[in-house]
Amino acid sequence: MEPIHTVGSPVLWGGFVAFVIAMLALDLGVFHRKAHVVGFKEALGWSTVWISLAFVFNGFMWWKFGSGPAVEFLTGYLIEKSLSIDNVFVFVVIFSALRIPQLYQHRVLFWGILSALVLRAIMIFAGVAMLERFHWLIYVFGLFLIITGVKLFIQRNKEDHPEEGWMMRTARRVIPSTTNFDGHHFFTVENGRKLATPLLMALVLVEASDILFALDSIPAIFAVTRDPFIVFTSNIFAILGLRSLFFLLAGAVEKFSYLKVGLSGVLIFVGTKMAIIDIVKIHPMVSLVVIATMLGASIVASLIKARNLPAHPPADPLAKPSES
Repeated sequence: MEPIHTVGSPVLWGGFVAFVIAMLALDLGVFHRKAHVVGFKEALGWSTVWISLAFVFNGFMWWKFGSGPAVEFLTGYLIEKSLSIDNVFVFVVIFSALRIPQLYQHRVLFWGILSALVLRAIMIFAGVAMLERFHWLIYVFGLFLIITGVKLFIQRNKEDHPEEGWMMRTARRVIPSTTNFDGHHFFTVENGRKLATPLLMALVLVEASDILFALDSIPAIFAVTRDPFIVFTSNIFAILGLRSLFFLLAGAVEKFSYLKVGLSGVLIFVGTKMAIIDIVKIHPMVSLVVIATMLGASIVASLIKARNLPAHPPADPLAKPSES
């Protein structure tokens, strides 16, 4: 078994983990100590902060290790960031289906993403170790990404109903629950029984969806690099910015009608790159340009289509319908 090569020293690993913990503590302990509806300006501000921090870190990678690792990080971050947008679509459906008030959505996403950080770390190290030991798995991952990309393209207009899936049915059978809310609490007591509120059921679906998306995103970044430090940091920066991205885009997901076409193209491209890695070597800069072009074209096409549609009052996908 060959050793795993990484640019991350123990000091860098420790410093990055400390940075993540400090930012999470600042987020929950200072800026979101009290539950409140996250508005567009606040979401835009935090999105700018997370994206800026990712680019600052990318600059550090360039200064410390050169252009190679820096380009790999930027390409990986772009892949993870773009694929995380698909999470936003699912989160909108989850919160809408379970009627989660906007006041408590940040709390659900915070704890869901916190657990996602741990799960991603485990999956990344397991994936790197498996690829180092069993090289042929690179072809399996590549084929899986190609199939996933084709499936995403075919089903791009299909509506998601995660609240009706097997995960939610199983959770409801295993976890005694109620349809009543009890403020921001995940559990409540009714008739002497401790029951899960809809917030916990939403958290279960958020965590389950992240695991499913990780099955796509982590193999995708392995097409760019197998350095666990670069894979981990690019993943974490994308995940940390996911909550603000959700509140930024939740009311406008219908405008990105061609985004899934771009995402499917990215998955097929990186899957093909993995499948032919021993025949043709594609430079990371070429991958960065191709991926950025695909995503940029899909976003521009979506905005042009949305602009040309007849004007009508936008519907809030998270708003509770009025009772007649």
